[in-house]
Amino acid sequence: MMRRKYSPFFLFIALTFISQVVNAQLNPIRIQSTAVPFMLISPDARSGGMGNLSLAMSPEANDLFGNTAKLPYLNEDRSFLINYTPWLKDLGLNDVYLASAGFYKKLDYKSSINSSLRFFSLGNIDFSDESGNINLPSQRPSEFSYDFGYSTLLNDKISMGVTLRYIHSRLVSGSYGGTAINYRAGNTLSGDISMFYKQNEDMHGFHAGLLLSNLGGKISYSNETKNKYFIPANLGLGIGYLSILDAENSIEVGMDVNRIMVPANPDNSNTESVNQYFSQSVVSSWFNSFNNKYGMPIGESLKASLGIEYNYTNRFFIRGGYFIDNNKNLGSMQYFTLGTSFQYQQSKFNISYLVPSGGGITKNPLSNTLRFGTIFYF
Repeated sequence: MMRRKYSPFFLFIALTFISQVVNAQLNPIRIQSTAVPFMLISPDARSGGMGNLSLAMSPEANDLFGNTAKLPYLNEDRSFLINYTPWLKDLGLNDVYLASAGFYKKLDYKSSINSSLRFFSLGNIDFSDESGNINLPSQRPSEFSYDFGYSTLLNDKISMGVTLRYIHSRLVSGSYGGTAINYRAGNTLSGDISMFYKQNEDMHGFHAGLLLSNLGGKISYSNETKNKYFIPANLGLGIGYLSILDAENSIEVGMDVNRIMVPANPDNSNTESVNQYFSQSVVSSWFNSFNNKYGMPIGESLKASLGIEYNYTNRFFIRGGYFIDNNKNLGSMQYFTLGTSFQYQQSKFNISYLVPSGGGITKNPLSNTLRFGTIFYF
């Protein structure tokens, strides 16, 4: 087990918002931070091999983690799958990972049900004060979500999926510094709405996908319920094109664009700004995120994924992708990915790799990230 000492500022960068929970003092920067950011991490290796591209690509069982509207188009009646992603390996962390499992079953030719579980372990952490002194009990934070969904065909070309989700996030527990604040695990409910369009019955030609995800309540981590944190509501749009070269070979390309629908962080030195931020309702926060006064400029709030997949007889796949996040306050993250998979009898094995980029202090902390996944068809 690896033990680490973190200052509150590093926790803010690594976990996005913990510094607000422990009342750290930070210089305000304009970002959109949320609770449970692990819900934005793509858990499956197929998507990971194409720069996190998934919304409009041809259907696969791993779509139960994203655009569930595609599940009724699958040929197999049901399957079970598992995925594993070691996280932040290039920071030397060996006990931080995302694991997931899921199941879907087709009820008939036009509808299906699905269920999935994601578990994110943040390893063992020794908390320190601003002077670097370890005077707080160590913690082992973890988070998980459990989903249940239903998908159906609306007509020959359009399908729709809905998902309900329970989220549990345990970052710290207990009271610190002699205060009356008692930190505890946060819980909330959310839901997804997804749609998929295909141009032709055999999937060749253009596809389009839409996903509204993590539409749900705020989350609180202490007995002080006044300040509750937003979860990462997200709007995703995707397009794809599948070219069938012959009876054995095909190539598919696609692009996804995603935008978080939460307001930008308030200026912590301005009490009115902080109160205004936390007093927003969930629904109003979605719309405020598109307002420059409360949200982020469009150019800095979009994340894009570009990818390509080669398919040989539906048994062997080669993938490549590129991901870009243009938010300069979060490092303007960009990286390439590679992936492959093969199917043997009733099992499919996926693997993806995030290509190292940058060097020294600019080295991408996600470099050398591997995702592994297996699908068992019944």
